[in-house]
Amino acid sequence: MPDPDKSTVDDTVTGAARALRAVILAGEHYRQVVAAHLGLDVSQTQALSYLYSKGDLGQVELGALLGYNTSSITALVDRLERAGIACRVRHPTDRRRSIVRLTERGHLVMRDLDRTFRRAFDHLEPQSLAELTTAMSSIAADLRLGADALADLPPARL
Repeated sequence: MPDPDKSTVDDTVTGAARALRAVILAGEHYRQVVAAHLGLDVSQTQALSYLYSKGDLGQVELGALLGYNTSSITALVDRLERAGIACRVRHPTDRRRSIVRLTERGHLVMRDLDRTFRRAFDHLEPQSLAELTTAMSSIAADLRLGADALADLPPARL
C-alpha cells in the first residue's frame, strides 16, 4: 500500500518544482523585455547581470559564466563598451589579462532595473525574507551544479 506521507511530499515537491519553473520562465521573459528595452541582446543583459551581482570580472571568467569562447566574449565586451555600459581595465597584477567592469552608466541602468526585483518581495513579510534568501541561494547553487553535470553529458538526441 502506498505511503500517504510520501505521496504528500511528492505532491509538494512537484508543486515547488512547478513554481520554480514559473520563476525561471518569468525571469527569461523579463530578460527578453529588458534586452529589447535597452537595445541589447539577451547575452549582453546576462553579462550585465553577472557584472552587477558579482562585481568586476576577468574577461575569461565572464566568458566562462556565459559559456562563450575567447573570440565570442571579446565581441560581446566590445559591444558593451560601444553601448557605454561596461569597459575593460587592466588587471592589477597580470598585464595579459583585462577586467570587465560596469561603467557609471551601466550601474545606473542596473540599479534602475533592480527596482523591479525588489518590488517582487513587496508582498512578503520582512521576517520571512532571510529564510527565503537562504532557500533561493541553495536552489540556485543546486541548479548550477545540475547544469554543470548536464553540460558534461553527451548531447541528447530527441
